[in-house]
Amino acid sequence: MNEAVTAFTEYLAQTKHYSVHTVTAYETDIHDFLSFYTDYAGGGAELADLARADTLCFRAWLASRARRNLAHKSTARAMSSLRAFYRFLRRQYGVSNDSIGLISSPKVPRKLSKAIDSADVANMHDAIREIDFGDAWIAARDWALVVLIFGCGLRISEALSLHNRDIAGRPETLCIMGKGQKQRVIPILPVVYDAIDKYVALRPGGAAADDPLFRSVRGLPMSPRMAEKVVEKLRNYLQLPDYVTPHALRHTFATALLAGGADLRSLQELLGHASLSTTQLYTRVNMSEIENIYAHAHPRAVGD
Repeated sequence: MNEAVTAFTEYLAQTKHYSVHTVTAYETDIHDFLSFYTDYAGGGAELADLARADTLCFRAWLASRARRNLAHKSTARAMSSLRAFYRFLRRQYGVSNDSIGLISSPKVPRKLSKAIDSADVANMHDAIREIDFGDAWIAARDWALVVLIFGCGLRISEALSLHNRDIAGRPETLCIMGKGQKQRVIPILPVVYDAIDKYVALRPGGAAADDPLFRSVRGLPMSPRMAEKVVEKLRNYLQLPDYVTPHALRHTFATALLAGGADLRSLQELLGHASLSTTQLYTRVNMSEIENIYAHAHPRAVGD
């Protein structure tokens, strides 16, 4: 069984080009089910056992996750991981199981993200200088990262994947490698370059073309967790709401473009969404804001 799981994770990484984080999540979900099955059936799970697993088994697994107070979103992802694993087993090992297709994943409500107030984003600049007082290059790096995510609508992983060669000569557009190794081209504003140039001028070392743009104090590539901590420190310092995260900066970029008249297809391209339905969530955000304004300001919304 371990051989099959290893082959599956290699397929996800090498053929599907999933990120390390995503592959790890899939592997964790599969092992969670296999561990459950061992207890449920009273013995180790082999390929033939997985072929015989019935709806009662799968529902019992979902129930066990509920007893462990695992979030619906986590369980929905785990169910998706298990379905993908079974599809792989059918193709590679001839293991077929129709029962898993009869199991519904937990319904996960799609939450509307909140945009960060523009004044709060502006206040982050001075806050970074105060937080990183004494480390001018760190302050410049953190601000460049914030401006890049906010100004271009990048994911953390996309911003941290940039190398010096990508911004050499201040090109008008950047070629971004997004989820699933899908490339997209996005415009980059001069104000973003201004912040990056200041950081690069102060950065100690790491100036080779192939070096990562964003570096840690130790000279290593900056990690996603380090980037998250930058925004966490800003949130705590400015006493901002919990929804202020790096993703909220990306969301604020999208909301601003939509409010400015950008069409959904263009926004989908800029954000690198595989599905237009994901981009359409921003329309729901905008409509909720409009409804709120209508309820408080429109004369016909006020009762007699």
